[in-house]
Amino acid sequence: MLNRTYLFHFKIVKSIAFLLISLSCFSQRIETNFNNNWRFILDDKAAYSNEIFNDNSWDNLNIPHDWSFEKGVRKGGDQGQGGGYHDGGIGWYRKSFNVKKESLSKTTYINFDGVYMNSEVWVNGQYLGKRPYGYISFRYDISKYLKDGTNTIAVRVDNSLEPSARWYHPCGIYAPVSLIEVNKSHIAPNGVFITTPKIEASQAIVKVNVDYVNVSEKQECKVTVLSPEGKVLKTTSQKIIDTKVTLTLQVENPKLWSPETPVLYKLRSQIIKNKQVLDEVETTFGFRTVAWKTETGFWLNGENVKLKGVCEHWEGGPVGGAWTKPMLRWKLQLLKDMGINAIRPSHNPTPPMFYDICDEIGLLVMDEIFDGWHKKAPEDYGKQAFDAWWQHDMQEWITRDRNHPSVFVWSLGNETHSDIAPELVKFGKSLDPTRLFSSGAGNPEDMEITGINGGSETQSFLESARFDKPFVSTEAPHTWQTRGYYRTHTWWRDNELPGTYELPNLTEKEIFFYEGLDPKKWKNRKQRFNSSYDNATVRISARKNWEVMRDTPWHSGHFRWTGFDYYGEAGLVHGGLPFNLFMGGALDVAGFEKDLYHFYQSQWTKEPMVHILPHWTHPRMKKGTVIPVWVYSNADEVELFLNGKSLGKDKPGTVWNEMQCEWMVPYEEGKLEAVAYKNGIEVKRTSMVTSKAPSQLKNSLIKLDAEDGFSASYILTSEALNANKTLYPYGENRVYYAITGDVEKVSMENGNPIDSISRTKSDFRSLFFGKGRLFLREKDNAKKASVITASILGDKALFLSNKITIDVKEIAVIGKTSKSNFEIFYTTNGADPLNEGVIYTNPFEVKDNTTIKAIVKQNGKLVLTMEETFGPNEGLFWGDEHSVDMWKGRGVNISAEEAILSGGAHASNDAQHFKGTGFVKFDNKEGSITFYQENDGEAGDFSIRFRYMHNDKDKQYPMKLFVNDTYVKTFEFKATGGWIQNWAFVNTIVVFKSGANSIRLETTGESGPFIDEMFVD
Repeated sequence: MLNRTYLFHFKIVKSIAFLLISLSCFSQRIETNFNNNWRFILDDKAAYSNEIFNDNSWDNLNIPHDWSFEKGVRKGGDQGQGGGYHDGGIGWYRKSFNVKKESLSKTTYINFDGVYMNSEVWVNGQYLGKRPYGYISFRYDISKYLKDGTNTIAVRVDNSLEPSARWYHPCGIYAPVSLIEVNKSHIAPNGVFITTPKIEASQAIVKVNVDYVNVSEKQECKVTVLSPEGKVLKTTSQKIIDTKVTLTLQVENPKLWSPETPVLYKLRSQIIKNKQVLDEVETTFGFRTVAWKTETGFWLNGENVKLKGVCEHWEGGPVGGAWTKPMLRWKLQLLKDMGINAIRPSHNPTPPMFYDICDEIGLLVMDEIFDGWHKKAPEDYGKQAFDAWWQHDMQEWITRDRNHPSVFVWSLGNETHSDIAPELVKFGKSLDPTRLFSSGAGNPEDMEITGINGGSETQSFLESARFDKPFVSTEAPHTWQTRGYYRTHTWWRDNELPGTYELPNLTEKEIFFYEGLDPKKWKNRKQRFNSSYDNATVRISARKNWEVMRDTPWHSGHFRWTGFDYYGEAGLVHGGLPFNLFMGGALDVAGFEKDLYHFYQSQWTKEPMVHILPHWTHPRMKKGTVIPVWVYSNADEVELFLNGKSLGKDKPGTVWNEMQCEWMVPYEEGKLEAVAYKNGIEVKRTSMVTSKAPSQLKNSLIKLDAEDGFSASYILTSEALNANKTLYPYGENRVYYAITGDVEKVSMENGNPIDSISRTKSDFRSLFFGKGRLFLREKDNAKKASVITASILGDKALFLSNKITIDVKEIAVIGKTSKSNFEIFYTTNGADPLNEGVIYTNPFEVKDNTTIKAIVKQNGKLVLTMEETFGPNEGLFWGDEHSVDMWKGRGVNISAEEAILSGGAHASNDAQHFKGTGFVKFDNKEGSITFYQENDGEAGDFSIRFRYMHNDKDKQYPMKLFVNDTYVKTFEFKATGGWIQNWAFVNTIVVFKSGANSIRLETTGESGPFIDEMFVD
């Protein structure tokens, strides 16, 4: 019902004279933003903890910081496919700060909102402690180690054991840091707990528990409720005779908090002695009632409400884990604008500012603490620290978050099972008895609310499940879309599974034949993009899932997987490198909306909207090919026009396959337009026009205002347009950036799952299906800044045109730009344009397989060096109906060389006809191969087989098979007739648990054969 104590918030609370209550205040708490001017090095030496150490050669940076994201994608990256092939490692941070003599008589805390992971902290060379969990806030009392003058803090962050999560994780101090100075007598960290045991229209009761540190005689606790406008509503006080005080107040005519009306109140808690305020904390809270009913689901403020939610990794989006508050607000507001009313931060707590924003904009939060209660990833928190630390971390989590009105249920785990579940629930209830406890498919029998993940999206479940407690679908549906990519045939991640709803193809034969990669280069059948028609899934479409959820009374709602795309889990759906991110979001990692985003808007929002798919540029499609044209809208009906001719009206329906308006339209170039009507009156229209090859960039800039000590951020969007200023939806040209002035680059992102160019270090990033973005952060005391964008534009494959344009623009970010004189020089023969370039004046023509090199000079100074190659084999792969025939009917295959290898096992490509980039050999040594396979459904039997080869007729190279560290059987590999290309298979049936599964092949003293792949059928 409530919002957390702002003990560690980012502002300086100054001494104020409260004339109204005749109290003079002095020496109240001082909370200082501690984010700026840290030193950092990616290295590890014991001397880095010393009080005196010369760190001048280290990088100077501001928090938040994520060194793994800054380093970027690397083949063989420490985090593996789960982490999108990013690295781990050990890093150190140091910071100097001044302390005045009078502060030495106070208590000083240093507060960290998030450090991933295994952080250790020293102050003036004195060791404070270690915090293993990377997703929890923590603090240290550093008072006794401080001295008058300069002080030094050092932080060691240890991510040497990897992979430590099943998805991408940040590395470093990725969330805010603050320094808090208080009197010796003060309110304890997370020491205010507000409940509202009675809420009626005319009156509400507010109950306040306050914990204290170092209280003494003649001190009193005073609490004051402030209205949303800051007006004093009620005040009460009580003498402090113990370390805890409980007070009760009454508030007249309370305004209720909800996603539609996120009304927030404040509670001011004070310690007073002799009319002097010794300490003061303001806590935001809200009035709302929550009820869960087995037969009718979730109730908020007396109304039956469907939870229209998303799961969201902290790392989903364009910054890795290093979110500032302005950027985080942008992200959450985009999700809110899609129509969601709830969010599940999966599978870990987030920094406090996340919950603050959810309170403010109106998002219910299913607050989750752990992914697993034991090892799930090879070196995760479950393995490294759970047993010793879960109580410490749960205490911090619940006491920190329990005052947020947005937090409406606690989730204790995700796809994890253990006898410890009842103990977790009991401990949680001791900290907050006002909310119920659930999990994402973790020991549901021990939870107060049944949460089920992927298993909750099957037809057999949805039509037969019955519960003796409330139910919520914690992770469903699982669907995928690649922005700008379409297929009319249904794609099932694991082939069509039993018990699923029917999802028919949209056309008899497939009509789209372009791919991100040539299918001959795929490692497995998953290495394709996913269709934006809502026909790529595990078990159910987004439309059907919403229909069933909406119409089933006992179904409280769902949290779809996911809101944003995120880095990592690149092998689960997409087969591994070059894929490095997960495309399950309604928005891509650049924050561009997918068609799915607009589907949810059509169902969940009221502001008139209309959206057409697919785009209307199909240069290699035969004229007359019949294309399913869909329109998502929340209007009564929609009329579609092609080149001014009406194709008729259609009404959005309530049955899943009628939720989109649909027309089967023979393709011809021109203008496609949709007009939405309500009560017969036009309320919205949208259109798209067939585009030719791109010849110019459209750049647009938005500013995200500074807040809470974070500077402003900027998002620069670039789009490829043709001569008529129409988006070219296949644009793939590089956009180069030259940044000047008082801003710094955060990242460049385009949403492309197979683009591994550095998002932080490169000076360019290619457009992806016509769009890309540059993310910037304002420096301190910024006065002026600009960005030069430049691109060598044209159809990458030279199919539409062989004409090339070079476009250069300067965009003012802060202040105005000075008038610039740009000169562009280029070559088409590989020569250096600086010395041999021709000055660019007009578009020019090139031949196939031409690399254009160019430079840009601004007022005579070189600012950019560019390069772009054009030809039939560049960019997207354009195929035909037979391009992917080789992958039809194949199961999931995981390359052995992409697995975790130990001992003498090593990758090789010294053979023929292997799949992927190679295979694994042992060379008469002992070792093991460990594969990981995600099962986001229920536990069950799976068929697995291993592709192998050897030609030792007298040997069988026995290898033991372990699944989740449990012995299954010993394979004997018979000779296949050769060491070059004679591959064969061994197979068996295994049981996979729900969630992450490890499959290990281990030699038994006789070495092993060549192992190429593991197949899961």
